[in-house]
Parts: sequence; structure tokens; C-alpha cells
Amino acid sequence: MILNKITMSKKQPVNLLKDPVASTIKRMTIPMIYGMVLLMTFNLIDTFFVSLLGTQPLAAISFTFPVTFTVISFMIGLGIGTSAVIARFLGSDDHESAKNSATAALYLAAVIVISLSFLGYIFTDELFTLLGAQASLLPLIHEYMDIWYIGSVFLIGPMIGNAILRASGDTKTPSIIMGSAGLINAILDPIFIFGFGPVPAMGIQGAAIATFISWLFGFSFALTILTKQKNLIHTHLLSLKQLISSCRIILKIGLPAAGANMLTPIAAAIMTAIAATYGESVVAGFGVGSRIESIACLVVLALSMTLPPFISQNFGAGHMHRVKHAYKTSIKFVLCWQLLIYVVLIIAAPWVASAFAKEQKVADIIVLFMWIFPLGYGFQGVIILTNSSFNALHKPIVALVLSFIRLFICYVPLASIGSYFYGLHGFFIGALIGNLVMATISYRLFSKQFNGDEFIVSSVAQEKSS
Repeated sequence: MILNKITMSKKQPVNLLKDPVASTIKRMTIPMIYGMVLLMTFNLIDTFFVSLLGTQPLAAISFTFPVTFTVISFMIGLGIGTSAVIARFLGSDDHESAKNSATAALYLAAVIVISLSFLGYIFTDELFTLLGAQASLLPLIHEYMDIWYIGSVFLIGPMIGNAILRASGDTKTPSIIMGSAGLINAILDPIFIFGFGPVPAMGIQGAAIATFISWLFGFSFALTILTKQKNLIHTHLLSLKQLISSCRIILKIGLPAAGANMLTPIAAAIMTAIAATYGESVVAGFGVGSRIESIACLVVLALSMTLPPFISQNFGAGHMHRVKHAYKTSIKFVLCWQLLIYVVLIIAAPWVASAFAKEQKVADIIVLFMWIFPLGYGFQGVIILTNSSFNALHKPIVALVLSFIRLFICYVPLASIGSYFYGLHGFFIGALIGNLVMATISYRLFSKQFNGDEFIVSSVAQEKSS
């Protein structure tokens, strides 16, 4: 009898407006963590297989990261806008407007990602030369990026489709989509990279083909769920009036959010260019470290996807006390969790370096990265969650300004200064200090917003009037 009750309670959907704050965020975040663990692990496996090809292919794929992340970041930004708008409509019980916005978001994302990838395809040589890539690496970069650009349109399924699902409070399905796509990528990687049976060895190009196929699967999976099971998007075309109206609302939040996200790969490109001044080995080690960062910060990333729908729905319902509670709880958890992760990474650093580096110099760079950079991941988590919370409150300009200050006044400048005076050690420590300074600024600014009732009243009134 008790077991039946527990089973029934687990099957009940999450109510973002009434369920206890901490337990609700936990129930939403854990499935996302599972999915992201699989996805990030498989992406790390992708880097591992490429590293077996040698230092040059590893350096080539490291150079692609800022460019690919630019397109992905724009999609994430649109996903933030989509999620915030749909969650607010659902919170205010306007399901038809939510469905119109979800459908329009997919159309909009397809047009934008195709345009960005087309520009990237045309200017590949100029772009990567600007990033500091040597002429000898350009053929390898072409092998990967030419296919990546073609497949990027299918990003709208995992990126925008999952954002729509999360806005409704469903985080389990997006985790399944991400994990399944990542698994497919991990299985196909060694087959296409090194060859198997009738499949010839294609090197770094094979890694791009595996990614293409995994995205195609994720796209098909997401659209099937959205149309047939969840009924969250229309199967017919929207009228022009509905399309324009929905796109305008999404872009109001999505453009600043996308702009803020696209600042990150720009900063990453600058950081990669600085690393390139130390040679290909440092670029390769820095690239591995950047991918390890995505694993180490996956809980933060999961929270950045589950916290905004919670905030937006409660914002739409006027439950601002729940917004404040959710933000404070998430920040405390992230700081403690990332400190634990830092200890784990210090212990694991030598093993990770030996697994990903064929040259001792590259291994030394990876170890140095893991001893310094991860100490700032907790502060980075505060920044990410604060920006996500501002976007969820339909204050994307504040999040955009904070992102700019973090990257181009704190993070990159301090890393550059550290590099100039103290070499590679100073480069890493400067970036760490930049995150610490910006985390303090972000937390104090968000906390200040709730010192009085003026913010709550004016925000809700503004949203209702718009």
C-alpha cells in the first residue's frame, strides 16, 4: 500500500507554483544532470578519440570550439527567451499563447542558425586564421567544420525543443533526448574516425559526421515528443500575424540573452588566441581543459536550465517570494558543490592528463589548468545562475550588461594582465580572480533587487501591462 502511494506520487507532474521550492528544483534538476552527464561524457569521449590521432588534430578541434560554441550559444539564448516566455504564459494559464510562441521559436531558430552557419562556411579560412590557427591546421579544420555547418540546422531540436519542454516543467524528457543523442555520438565516433568493417577511417571528419547523425536523431526525437505526446507546438503553419507577434516577444528576451551567450565564445576565442602565443601544445591542453570544465560544471548548467522555468512561472503567477527562495538556495548549493568538485579534479589531474595527452608538454598544461581554473567554477556558477535568473524575470538587458562586465572587464583583461606579467600561470590565475570579482558583483546586485517591494510590484505590473 505504501509502495503504491510512493509510486503514484513519483508519477505526479511537478507543480512549479505550489510544490516546495527546494524539492521542486531538485526534482527538476536531477533528470537534467543525468542527461547532461551522458551528453558531456560522450562529448569528452569525442575529444579523447580525436586526441588519439595526434596533437595537430587535437589542436584543430580545439580551435573549432569558439566558432561552434558561437552558434550553439545563439541557440541557447533563443532557448532562454523561448523558455521564459512560454513558462510565463503557462504560469498565467494562457496555453494558446504558449503554443504559438513555441511554434514560432522553432521557425525563428531555423532561420538564424542557417544564416550563421552559412556565413561561417564562407569565411572559414579568414575566421580561423584570425583565431591564431596556423596554415597547416586549416585543412583539418575544414574537414570538421564543413560538415558541422551543414548539420547545425538540426540543433533546433535539442536546443529549442528541449527549452519548450523545460518551460512546461518537464526536465526528464530533455535529459533522455540529450543522453540518447550523446550515446549515438559516442558509439559512432570510433567507427567513423578509425574505420570499422565497410566504413573507412575518416579521421577528424568522422567525428563531425558522428555529431551530424546524433543531432539529426535529437531533432527527430524532440519534434515527435512535442507534436504527438506533449501537444506543445502546432502541426500547422502559424498566421503571419501570430508569427510576428510571437517572434517579437521571444526576441525581446532571446536577443539580449543570445548576445550575452555569444559574448562567451568571443571571450573564449580571445583566450584561445592568447593560449596560441604559447604554441600548439598549450592550445591542445587548453582545449582539453575547456571540455573538462563542461563536465565539472554540469550541475551548474543543469540548474541554469531548470531554475529559469521555475522563476518564470512563479513570476507570471506573482509568487516573487518563491523566486527569491529558489535563487538563494541554488547559489548556496552551487558554491558548496563546486568546492567539492575542485578537490576531486586536483586528485584526478595526473590521470586525466595521461589519458588525453600523447606528449608530456600537453599533459603538463592539462594538470596546470586543473589545479587553478576549477577553483573558480563555484564563482562562475553564481554568475551563470544570476544571469539566468534575470532572464527569467524578463530583465535580459541586465543579464547582458553583467555578461559583458564579467568577460571584458574582469575575466579576459585580468587573464591578459596575468599572462603578460607572469606567463601561463598568471594567465590561469587572472581568469580565476576575474570570476571571483564578478560573482561578488552579480550576487549583490540580484540580492539588492529584493531589498524592497518596489522591484516586485513594478516588475509584475510591467509584465501584465505588456
